[in-house]
Formats: sequence, structure tokens, C-alpha cells
Amino acid sequence: MKTCALYGFYATLAAAVLTLGIYFMGYHSDAAKLPTAQWIGGIGGLAIGISVTILGIKARRAEVPATEGFGYGRALWTGFLIHLVAGILGIGLNLVYLLYVNPGFCDIVEQAQIDKFEAKGLSGARLDQAEAIAHMMCKPPVQVAFGFLFAVIFGTVISLIAAAFLKRPGPAEETSEISTEV
Repeated sequence: MKTCALYGFYATLAAAVLTLGIYFMGYHSDAAKLPTAQWIGGIGGLAIGISVTILGIKARRAEVPATEGFGYGRALWTGFLIHLVAGILGIGLNLVYLLYVNPGFCDIVEQAQIDKFEAKGLSGARLDQAEAIAHMMCKPPVQVAFGFLFAVIFGTVISLIAAAFLKRPGPAEETSEISTEV
């Protein structure tokens, strides 16, 4: 569990650096720049997620003696725990960012959504309804909850794929594979 917690912390730290980098470059200060920030954040988040998952599973596999197997389930569980820890730590990171570092971020997200709705031709009562939903979704607790769920689900998907490549069969599995091939 210690390895999973460490790599979950690394994921959160890398996400914090990415988020602050986007913020200091000015992409979180204007609704027109938000799509670019989301694109950069998405690609950066994917790179962080894949890297931390692979490195964390490899580190955990190295801790397990070579005489023991490190199968698909164990590799998947390791990746899941890494992202669960990252999601939990991300709750604090997101709250600090949304409440103290950039308290106007939710307003910018809301304005970007409204601009998108207007570009699609929404007007009148439908636009008012869409604005109310966007306003509700942009509150920090809702953003934090969705961030946690996204981190865990996204991390699980990455872990499902990485575990297939990073599993290590145990000695009993190796001998049974050899005997069935004959």
C-alpha cells in the first residue's frame, strides 16, 4: 500500500504542477482560452496517468519476490489503488485551487458553457435553463466530486490496460504453460 500511496501522491503532485502551469500561462482566466486549457490538461493528464500507473505497477511488482506471481488482478489492484489515492488527494488539491488560488474559475467555466450554448443557437427559456444547470455544475463541491470520480474511473481504465502488459506469471504458472504446450 505504501508504494500505491507514494505513486498516488506523485500523480497528484504532477497534476498540481500541470494545473498551476495552465493557470500561470493565463488559460484559466478567460472563457475563450478555456478550450485550449482543457486540451492541454487532457493530454497532460493522460500522460501523467499512464506514466504514474506504469511506474507504480512496475515498482510494486519489483517488491514482490520473483518466486511469487504478480498476475493481472494484482497489477490491476495496484493501479486502481494508485488512482484511488490520487483521487482522494486530488479532492484537497481541487478545493484549494477552486477556493483560494483561482476562486473565479467556476465563473469562467460557466461563461464558456453559456457561450457554447449561444453558439448552438439556444435562446430564451432554454438558454436560461441551460445557464441554471451550468451554474449548478460549476460549484466547487460538484467539480471536486466529478474530479474524484473521473480520476478513479480514468485510472481504472488505464490500469486495466497496463495490467495486461505488466503482469508476471508465478513459477507454477510457467511450468503449467510449458507442460500444456507439449
